[in-house]
Amino acid sequence: MALTKADVEQLLNDRNVKFLRLQFTDIMGHNKNVEVPESQFAKALDGEVMFDGSSIQGFTRIEESDMLLKPDFNTFLIFPEMIENTARGTVARLICDVAHPDGKPFEGDPRYVLKTQIERLKKMGFDNLYAGTEPEFFLFKKDEQGRPTTITQDAAGYFDLAPVDEGEEARRDMVNALVEMGFEIEAAHHEVAPGQHEIDFKYADALTTADNIATFKLVVKRIALIHNLHATFMPKPVKTINGSGMHMHLSLFKGGENAFYDPKADLQLSKTALNFIAGLLDHAASMTAVTNPLVNSFKRLTPGYEAPTNIAWSASNRSAMVRIPAKRGISTRCELRMPDPSCNPYLALAVMIAAGADGIKRKLTPPPPIQRNIYEMSVRDRRKHKVKELPPTLREAVRIMHRDKVIRDALGKHVFEQFIDAKTLEFDDYRITVHNWELEKYLAEY
Repeated sequence: MALTKADVEQLLNDRNVKFLRLQFTDIMGHNKNVEVPESQFAKALDGEVMFDGSSIQGFTRIEESDMLLKPDFNTFLIFPEMIENTARGTVARLICDVAHPDGKPFEGDPRYVLKTQIERLKKMGFDNLYAGTEPEFFLFKKDEQGRPTTITQDAAGYFDLAPVDEGEEARRDMVNALVEMGFEIEAAHHEVAPGQHEIDFKYADALTTADNIATFKLVVKRIALIHNLHATFMPKPVKTINGSGMHMHLSLFKGGENAFYDPKADLQLSKTALNFIAGLLDHAASMTAVTNPLVNSFKRLTPGYEAPTNIAWSASNRSAMVRIPAKRGISTRCELRMPDPSCNPYLALAVMIAAGADGIKRKLTPPPPIQRNIYEMSVRDRRKHKVKELPPTLREAVRIMHRDKVIRDALGKHVFEQFIDAKTLEFDDYRITVHNWELEKYLAEY
């Protein structure tokens, strides 16, 4: 049931809230917020709180810096005591849309970019895209100065329990905090690599899922700090172990029914599902710049560490980029396995919608699904099955994205140009930096 301004006012009063955080996300996916005291609540709920957009990377120039925060009342929540010290008053949160001073939506707001793509789906006759996510993260120890290390606090593996899994208490506190904030947690467990964890929450419409991912990252990091640990969503912090992914389970609904399900079709996948999958495959290489946006992201996308490196789909094979989980009926969905948790969830879901919608619009048909382990296929077999590779570096992904009109249009001119510029600079900085590997390899020998 949608919350109104009056509902939020009542909740603020009933819960004796003293501070209200107006949260938004920059183009790179970092959480930002403006906190206001009780005396400014009325102004905040009317969407009249302003901030300096020129101070946020990729937003506006200094001569046009004033921006408004328009709260989405449905995102209201109270921060639990374990996250916010309530000695000075209870703290609440509203996620906001960013607008120009005249109230017009700001085209550089990632949330607006996603909402635009959702509206596109509705014009095509669909209710919405529903997304379920599996975010992974590492918990590392800190050094004596409080700086993060890559030393894990356990040596556990997949589904291990305490005492081997020493991160169990921190993970349980994260789950408790999320539940208190309204999340429906489906599973929480230790992942494959030492110090690696996963917490899964229930699927929702695309916008709610993006909001939930942004909130999830905040909660995980705050609870880790309480346990004197550092939580990181960096995709590949340690060379010799698995990296962290964020698999996305996607399905379209139409008239309240799952549009991906056809009980009479092959694999019980509808034409809409096949078209959508074909669109994901067709735009995969250019999407990767958004779904895997760091130089480090491409060190996770390496054979041998359970991350996809090839553009292919399968009804069961986990080496494929797109996998179809076994459940059918209302649960019919495709699992996109290459995204990692460093991505901006709003932009990532926006390009997924754009790619899938383009497949539906053009009635694209995917190649036959591959049931073999793609990692073990020869080059000849991959060519025979028309299996292409994902970009090997951020630079290559950005270059490919630059030529993709569908992805460019989905992001919009402002976000596209700012994103391309930022990622080009990031890779150039990486390229000219002398790394420890080079010193160890060459310094004494040459």
